[in-house]
Amino acid sequence: MSNYLVTGAAGFIGSRTTQMLIEQGHTVVGIDNINDAYDPRIKDYRLKKLQELKGFTFHRHDISDKSVIDLFKNEKFDGVINLAARAGVRYSVENPWAFLESNTTGTLNMLEVCRQFGCKKFILASTSSIYGENPEYPTPETASSSEPMQPYAASKKGAEVMAHSYHHLYDIDVTIVRYFTVYGPAGRPDLAIFRFVKWIIEGEPIRINGDGKQSRGFTYVDDIARGTIAALKPVGYEVINLGGHEVITINGLVELVEELTGKKANVQYGPPNLADMFMNQANVTKAREVLGWDPQVNLAEGIKNLIDWYYAEREWAKDILMP
Repeated sequence: MSNYLVTGAAGFIGSRTTQMLIEQGHTVVGIDNINDAYDPRIKDYRLKKLQELKGFTFHRHDISDKSVIDLFKNEKFDGVINLAARAGVRYSVENPWAFLESNTTGTLNMLEVCRQFGCKKFILASTSSIYGENPEYPTPETASSSEPMQPYAASKKGAEVMAHSYHHLYDIDVTIVRYFTVYGPAGRPDLAIFRFVKWIIEGEPIRINGDGKQSRGFTYVDDIARGTIAALKPVGYEVINLGGHEVITINGLVELVEELTGKKANVQYGPPNLADMFMNQANVTKAREVLGWDPQVNLAEGIKNLIDWYYAEREWAKDILMP
């Protein structure tokens, strides 16, 4: 079987991707700096689960630090799956430097791992935010990605073009997966579905930017992890959307969580955020054709899984800080 480097291994998508790879019989070297972009307790929870698995080794290190490259000089990787990133469109407006370091410089360092140590496959996690304010819907990979609305998307654009340059110069096979909104158990507490589940169950007010009529295409984390692993196949250089297959308004999302929890939400509306897209929805035709990927978990089922997880972990999860 194969040996993979997964960056951001304690992250939401990284931890699930790592787990799936190990379940398939592969070995995984994980790296994560366990930063405080959101409550580190949930990262510690994910990491502890991974460290119980045979075939997983871990480095606590920041991929934006150039010294990270030498950590892997004695490794032979069949693929580098670069999922480590500073995420969050709003926070990137406040501290764009952190996003450039992690998302762009960090990607450069991982490409150098491939170049220096002979790894010929590189996966880069990118974002639907890269499509800007008014793309066509559902959005294909051919839509313009040159007008990002915030530094987060701009840093991912920088990472994408850096990956292309290494593909061109060093014949590294690159798949860029642009994720649309992802949710599921042990998810990011700065994202809407996690926040709504926690706030509704705990009887806390729900804060919504704008009127709640903005919409998102949501995809369950297991489907995203499967698509990421499928993207390990040789493609040359390709950009492929993953996710966004079930579109719902934020107001509709609140109603669905109310229905599944049996609890009523206390919704408080605030001004819209200029860093937010009004809508996203992925055209996933290319993922279907190139990777044989289709999402399998519907929104109601996925949110029910998150709710069940929250109740099971409520003793500590109720205290997770909401950014």
